[in-house]
Amino acid sequence: MSIDLAKEVLQIEAQGIQALIEQLDAGFDKAVALIMNCPSRVIITGIGKSGIIGQKISATFNSTGTPSFFLHPVEAMHGDLGIVDHNDVVLALSYSGETTELNMLLPTLKKRGVKTIAMTGNRNSTLASFADVVLSAKVPKEACPLGLAPTASTTAALALGDALAVVLIEKKKFAASDFRKNHPGGSLGERLKIKVQEVMITGPLMPVASLNSSLRAAISILNEKNLGAVLITDDERKLRGIITDGDLRRQISMPAPVDLDRMQAKDIMTPSPKTIEEDLLAADALSIMQRHEVTILPVQNKAGQLSGMLHLHDLLGKGEFRLLV
Repeated sequence: MSIDLAKEVLQIEAQGIQALIEQLDAGFDKAVALIMNCPSRVIITGIGKSGIIGQKISATFNSTGTPSFFLHPVEAMHGDLGIVDHNDVVLALSYSGETTELNMLLPTLKKRGVKTIAMTGNRNSTLASFADVVLSAKVPKEACPLGLAPTASTTAALALGDALAVVLIEKKKFAASDFRKNHPGGSLGERLKIKVQEVMITGPLMPVASLNSSLRAAISILNEKNLGAVLITDDERKLRGIITDGDLRRQISMPAPVDLDRMQAKDIMTPSPKTIEEDLLAADALSIMQRHEVTILPVQNKAGQLSGMLHLHDLLGKGEFRLLV
């Protein structure tokens, strides 16, 4: 009995989403165009269950390259409306289109010149009449046997929000690498699937000294960048060696005194250090680091020139060294 009822609920929910396909019209293209041309953010608003769905849509937008935030209608009427700029686009959710708290915002938004997209099950509602674009989210019926609790209607709204997000991903040419940049706290497995060039340290952040620079100058760069090593290159930016904190400690512990001004970087560097090419995977870099017990890995391009540097932190995230144990 319970399984039969559950199947019926799922069928009703599926029918609700299926009904959206027939309702898609030019309004959807207009909504996409409004968001694509928006120089600011998409502000999503709604109350009750619609508000919860709105928060999820906002989260999806943010993680897929469309800046967004959720604004509660009641809080908006008590001062938070000040965060809305005329360059923003508002996506308002209400199945009935007659939610009092939400509709109170509409005249103010109109006066500010804010473009509004309505997602509603009622094209003849107050919300729809104020909106610049209407997205119909009407479902045949709710899965709730009383017809009261939003069920199929909220599922449909969520699916319609996903449809918007996915179309925007394609329009903006949002790539997997962009998605990962928005998810720096993702799982280790996901981080290791990206290419080295996406996580390596580059440009002025890299600790690099020339082959003929003084040891004092090399140490100064090592201290400034604070990454535990300095990379030594020749005039063609080919990697010739590396000096680590450990190399310096060993030099200092030797009986003969270290002359920082007379000695050059090449005098104490470790020549031909382990490297990796920039188009290999982060997983390959981690494997090299583990195999050779190093925490710094220089990165080279196809021409053999130094293009970046990897620190173990870049692969695992700070505080996650325990994963190697």
